[in-house]
Amino acid sequence: MKIGVIVPQGWTGEYDGWDARAAWARTVAVARLAERLGFESIWAFDHFQTVPDPTDELTFESFTTLSALAALTTRVRLGHIVLCAGFRNPALTAKMIGTLDVVSDGRAELGIGAGWKEDEWRAYGYGFPGTRERLALLGEQLEVIERMLAPGRATFRGRSHSVEDAVNVPRGLQHPRIPIMVGGNGPNVTWRLAARHADELNLDWLTPDEVRGALPVIRSRCEEIGRDPATLRISVNIGRDVSAAGGPPRAELLEAYRAVGVSRVMTLIRASADDDEALASFANDARASGAELA
Repeated sequence: MKIGVIVPQGWTGEYDGWDARAAWARTVAVARLAERLGFESIWAFDHFQTVPDPTDELTFESFTTLSALAALTTRVRLGHIVLCAGFRNPALTAKMIGTLDVVSDGRAELGIGAGWKEDEWRAYGYGFPGTRERLALLGEQLEVIERMLAPGRATFRGRSHSVEDAVNVPRGLQHPRIPIMVGGNGPNVTWRLAARHADELNLDWLTPDEVRGALPVIRSRCEEIGRDPATLRISVNIGRDVSAAGGPPRAELLEAYRAVGVSRVMTLIRASADDDEALASFANDARASGAELA
């Protein structure tokens, strides 16, 4: 099992009261430290405003953040956990992730989901469609993005989006294409979309026991379309409150995820915004769990 680190970017209030220059310097420092400590990947939230309530405190934008960090690191993989499908045109998203893959020398991963934080949608002028419409939008976006990242020209006409013979798309350096990770806990729609389009399904805050209970349903979503369930990796975004408890409890938690077959976990160690030792302690617990670190 691999371990990823979500870098501080202000969304959870970790940069409340910080000067923007100091906050960015800390984000860079955490990314570089994560690489030195052997973590497999670094991740950014695709959020515009703080949680749970929007405040005037800074939150760095995800694509800009990862593009800059790509130029400041050499080994770690980089991804969003996860992009909100409704925030960007899918052809633009494909172009942006392809560019990020080139900038990072083939280290980008495309994480995408339906989105949920209503205040952000409305504050930035996206409205807030109902759940069914947001999931339908995600499905169309995955169709467009997958076709645009594949070799050759992309042609797609859908309910909300149409792409005709898109050219000049930097499809990235990875083969057969940039990995796609669909994020979400919905068994009826999201998991079916992951089975159809994704290399990885990212579950949000599920416990190891909940993952174990979900696996038969996830496997069935693959079998419905004739896909080998073993080809869909499962990862988990661990709740930051749970992952904050260091030492044996955290090592045991990571070991439990590994035991149920999770291929990768990611989490925000919120204390890393202030303390280098917080990330070093997490690395020690990851090694104690039997997880894979460089």
